[in-house]
Amino acid sequence: MLNKITPRRYTGLRNQFDDFYDLMDQFFNEGTLPTKFNNEPLFKVDIQDLEDEYLVEADLPGYDKKEINIKLDDGRLTISVNKDEEIDKSDEKKNYIHKERKTSSMSRSMYFDNIDEENLKAKLDNGVLEIKIPKRKNNNKTKEIEID
Repeated sequence: MLNKITPRRYTGLRNQFDDFYDLMDQFFNEGTLPTKFNNEPLFKVDIQDLEDEYLVEADLPGYDKKEINIKLDDGRLTISVNKDEEIDKSDEKKNYIHKERKTSSMSRSMYFDNIDEENLKAKLDNGVLEIKIPKRKNNNKTKEIEID
């Protein structure tokens, strides 16, 4: 006797495994990881506190430097990426039944204190974005005040 296979039905409430199944479907159908899982960005950022500077390394494989934006605003460094892909836009006369486009965007922000905002340097090499943030030389905020 064969058991009848019934598809998953949406009950109005999300099951705890739905996100996992969605992730697996997206990975095997599109061949890439999604840009977010449980509302967390998926590109990894490492920050090192070196003697004279901070070193920020972000893993961004598959992104071109034109798709990456780095902004520094009052000590807050924001790395954002946007990628738009369209499959086969060369022939407009085809009778498509299904045509896919993929857009992904991610953003990470971090705050740095006591930095030289004028001399930041960034480079992208083999999918790793490296940002060097020099520290201010005069980090002594102590000042003697004479009494009148």
